Amino acid sequence: MPMPDSTPRVSVIIPNWNGARWLPGCLSGLARQTFRDFEIVIVDNGSTDDSINLIRKTCATARVVPLPSNCGFAVACNRGLAESRGAHIVLLNNDTVPQPEWLANLVRAIDRNPPEVCAVTSLMLDMENPELIENAGVALHWDGLDQKIGFRRSPTEFDQPRDVFAASAGAAIYRRGFLEELGGFDEKFVMYLEDVDLCLRGRILGYRCVLEPSAIVLHHGHGSGLPTARYVRLITRNRLLMLLKNIPLALRWRHAGKLLYGQWYFCLAQGRPLASLLGCLGFLALIPYAIGERRKLWRNAKISAEDLDRMLPSDSGLPPLRAAIRKRLGGKTP
Repeated sequence: MPMPDSTPRVSVIIPNWNGARWLPGCLSGLARQTFRDFEIVIVDNGSTDDSINLIRKTCATARVVPLPSNCGFAVACNRGLAESRGAHIVLLNNDTVPQPEWLANLVRAIDRNPPEVCAVTSLMLDMENPELIENAGVALHWDGLDQKIGFRRSPTEFDQPRDVFAASAGAAIYRRGFLEELGGFDEKFVMYLEDVDLCLRGRILGYRCVLEPSAIVLHHGHGSGLPTARYVRLITRNRLLMLLKNIPLALRWRHAGKLLYGQWYFCLAQGRPLASLLGCLGFLALIPYAIGERRKLWRNAKISAEDLDRMLPSDSGLPPLRAAIRKRLGGKTP
């Protein structure tokens, strides 16, 4: 790693909340990186476990930025960006184990791509079964589903770089200039979908994201996750916010059937109707903000609404609603 008075080429930012269970594997993985010109910035979201003491004992070179409470993933990322010095910004979940060539391959990938490639996402493999993909980027569909690309498929199917709609902030490298141009992550999201919102805004401004399959991390999904009810409330609110904030009225009208069906589907399939309702109510207060942000965004758009329409597939492959409800109820027929 660089000396304290030097400027690192890369800043690895790790948002943390009660991640003492996962941090040893994550930090050990970073210690084994073949690429060494990086700093580690850990933004702690008011952890109540032994996270901070563990970091200071096991990774003395890491800079810890403590927040007074759990301010959310978006705030932690933005605070890390403000505290970091690297020309490239890497976001890494605490519940990951990066493989030794991971960072070198990420840096190589973003350096060889043109400036309009704003982010390179890693190939995230399932920690319990590395023969399966956990995440190879994110796709967004017209029913509102944000879908993990390659989920539960073999890594051999994703052995070449490819464009993806959005990078997963669980393990991705971003150009600092891109993050600063877009004002970082939208803190209104608190957590969940803020990375898709960021890349959706980037797409509208003419940027692209790519997958680098040689940049491999093992990932335990939702290692520091929230209780299900709060997750459903936030994901419901944030999905509606993202769609209203970024999608022009003409496209929302054109795909109104799919969008309405998607929201109804998620409400029933998630099996938390009260949490879904609270998410919808929380969204109502954000409507004026979303409309204002959309107007500002599209004044600077580099693509047309028709271009955006073609980027979002119509069919997300959602299972039939009856099957989704049955799965949620543990195999019982609804």
